[in-house]
Amino acid sequence: MKTTIRHIQQKKERGEPIAMLTAYDYTSAKLAAAAGVDIILVGDSLGMVIQGHETTLPVTLDDIIYHTRTVVRGAPETLVVADMPFMTYQVSPEQALLNAGRAMQEAGCQAVKIEGGAHMAETVRRLVQVGIPVMGHIGLTPQSVNQTGGWRVQGRSTSEADRLIADAHALAEAGAFAIVLELMPLELAAAVTAQVAVPTIGIGAGPHCDGQVQVWHDILGLFSDFQPKHARRYAEVGALIRQAVGQYVEEVRSHAFPTEAHATHLAGEVAALYAPAPAPQPATEPASPATKAA
Repeated sequence: MKTTIRHIQQKKERGEPIAMLTAYDYTSAKLAAAAGVDIILVGDSLGMVIQGHETTLPVTLDDIIYHTRTVVRGAPETLVVADMPFMTYQVSPEQALLNAGRAMQEAGCQAVKIEGGAHMAETVRRLVQVGIPVMGHIGLTPQSVNQTGGWRVQGRSTSEADRLIADAHALAEAGAFAIVLELMPLELAAAVTAQVAVPTIGIGAGPHCDGQVQVWHDILGLFSDFQPKHARRYAEVGALIRQAVGQYVEEVRSHAFPTEAHATHLAGEVAALYAPAPAPQPATEPASPATKAA
């Protein structure tokens, strides 16, 4: 059975934690789905972990559509959410409609995610009205990193906390089916989770959210530029890859790979016509005069 936004809402109502993970290609999506992930987010984090940018800002809608399309093929029964990139929805609800519609039609995702609180409520409402499910995102919003002054925890003061609670209510009332809470104190995330009827998905927001989301490359040890405090490494796959590739390089250079076991053979007369020439023998040093005399 394909996971839908209704199943996610029911998980909150039953008190069942929601597991969400990013993925950016067919293979990782297939593995995530097989592991039982509830939601796959094709995050604009691909700008950093796939494309090597310092922020998510350079990611384009075409980038998201391309990667989302491959993820949907790898996880056809999983709820796939596509991140809307910077400046593809902020100008107006009409702009958001056109671009979110492209993501749904061309990539095959079941929902989109947009950043921002109360000021984005009208955009959320408009998207939901035409049948586009929306996941909200408040707290640290990476597309606003230049405005927030870096990757800083949000909501530490009373005024900031009150604003974030109001943002969550505004998004829920506008029809968002879930809200990501990023980098905020756990007490604030717990308060938001208790007050809104829709599921909250935490990342660096403590254990009291309805679910959690992490970046594929962070939990597998594939991204070494930095390790966020909120990320737990469940495996050091990057180290295993380096070891495997290093062994491959060594075996190629030492002629240990490939062997005949990794090849096919011609037969009969054709084989005789194309028999490989004997391998060249290493050159030997000419004997010295002293050696000859001996």
